[in-house]
Amino acid sequence: MLVTAPLRGPALDELRDIADVVFEPWIEHQPIKLYGRNDFAAKIRAERADIVVCEADSCKGPVLELPLTAIASTRARPTNVDVDAATAAGIPVLRTPGRNADAVAEMTVALLMAVTRFVVAGDRDVRAGTMFGETLPYQRYRAWQVAGRTAGLVGLGAVGRAAKWRLAGLGMTVIAADPYATDATHSLDDLLATADVVSMHAAVTPETSQMMGSDQFAAMKPGAIYLNTARAALHDTDALVAALESGHLAGAGLDHFEGEILPTDHPLTAMDNVVLTPHIGGATYDVESKQAAIVVADIKAILSGGKPLHCANPEVLE
Repeated sequence: MLVTAPLRGPALDELRDIADVVFEPWIEHQPIKLYGRNDFAAKIRAERADIVVCEADSCKGPVLELPLTAIASTRARPTNVDVDAATAAGIPVLRTPGRNADAVAEMTVALLMAVTRFVVAGDRDVRAGTMFGETLPYQRYRAWQVAGRTAGLVGLGAVGRAAKWRLAGLGMTVIAADPYATDATHSLDDLLATADVVSMHAAVTPETSQMMGSDQFAAMKPGAIYLNTARAALHDTDALVAALESGHLAGAGLDHFEGEILPTDHPLTAMDNVVLTPHIGGATYDVESKQAAIVVADIKAILSGGKPLHCANPEVLE
């Protein structure tokens, strides 16, 4: 078994009990080591692997010409795997839905507090010795508490549900818009008009790409906060900048940018009411333990002739 995804915990020990494991997680390399399809196929052949567990390596083309028993992608949606080609080749593709739901939900809360309570600006003042000047910190950084406010979740999948109970625990009223969740309470238009905080948790699809544009930001309540710990493709960044510059939105917290990089001269970097983090919502050791448990349980099911719970192409198991 070739494992290039980061795994840890008891499940990794279980994996070593059932297979000869070549464990080379990409995240442990500096610089990181991610394989393209040709190099990955060569690596799999060199290790004589029957099963591959990966996170971002390309499982396409020549990889799917190999006699693999299974491919496990430690993602909710195995976007690094050509699932149709794997299906044609009779290779089950395993996935790990919900692996980082708790981690990303915690980042949502972190960004919410950082934005609403001026954590970053206050920290900068302390470090620079500029706490006291023409105004006092109590004057500059007065804010509304989130308790008693309404949070609107756009998307009620695993991360949205994990965020829901956390925000409710802070004393917020939580509403949600999701056409595929029967317990979602609002349409998107109604949510935007009602919520003091709008938090994005939808998957990026043709239906949701750029779903937050000028009209949607204008429909949000004056003084509302916008959070996105999902993907930048869910919003029009220029429209978001305009809504912040006009003062219509009070602030934003973002954990992702197109191409994974935000230029240092981008307007968002100059805004004190915006908190920016480099796509680290899922960067916890707990995620590595959870995805290991999901993957190993499903690999054991396949090896014992059973059916895995999280298979992107279950038809190949028939």
